[in-house]
Amino acid sequence: MTESVEYSIESSGRKLFDWKELWRYRELFYFFTWRDIKIKYKQTFLGFLWAILQPLMMMTIFTLFFGKALNIPSQNLPYPVYVFSGLLIWNLFSSGLTSASNSMVNNALIIKKIYFPRLIIPVSSILVALFDFLMAFILFIGILIIYQQPVSWLAVILWPLAMLIGIIATLGLGSWLAALNVKYRDFRYVIPFLVQVLFFLTPVIYPLSMLKYPILQYMLVCSPMYAAVELFRYPLTGITPDFYFVGASLLSGLILLLVGIFYFKRTEDFFADFA
Repeated sequence: MTESVEYSIESSGRKLFDWKELWRYRELFYFFTWRDIKIKYKQTFLGFLWAILQPLMMMTIFTLFFGKALNIPSQNLPYPVYVFSGLLIWNLFSSGLTSASNSMVNNALIIKKIYFPRLIIPVSSILVALFDFLMAFILFIGILIIYQQPVSWLAVILWPLAMLIGIIATLGLGSWLAALNVKYRDFRYVIPFLVQVLFFLTPVIYPLSMLKYPILQYMLVCSPMYAAVELFRYPLTGITPDFYFVGASLLSGLILLLVGIFYFKRTEDFFADFA
């Protein structure tokens, strides 16, 4: 007698994170990430060195115009160290956000042909940004050695934590924008502008103490990347961050994560129709 098997088809939007399903398709994380890395640096003369040169050139520009010309304070750090530490963790967010936001549209053909957890695509885009971060981090260690910058042992804890906070902030906002971008293609023009605005609203190239009005400080700490930048710099500056501000930033990042994933899961069933 043949044993009958019953299958249950449920809406994918019921679970915020289906860990078992993501684990079953775990090979796709490697496939999509490595594919995007190869595409990103294919037929480039410098290849992976672009991951290092971009933050290095930005550090040079900001040092010349902001550090020397405007004499912006840098919390007792050499300004190149100060600005590169901020750019390093910021680029993880900006690069991951831009790639994740466009990832569903860029993979429209795959989405229409086969089934797999759609969340894998924006996550893989963020893993590409993480690869660039690790490449630039090697240069960051060299800069610390050149400037003989002391580093607290807390870096062992706070640097990975800051990186994790950056990934969470990127995944929340990136998955939300990825879902919106599928249905409303206007967002492809909004995303670069949004990243640029967030850059200046996050204390990456200047300290929060420069702002004399408390209302402006409260606005800026709502950036989901404020906590990541402050915690990443703490082992270098030794200046204890305001934990109320850090908590507000963490809260905004978690809210964005929940809202972004929730909207992504609620709308992913229609991606193949709109992509």
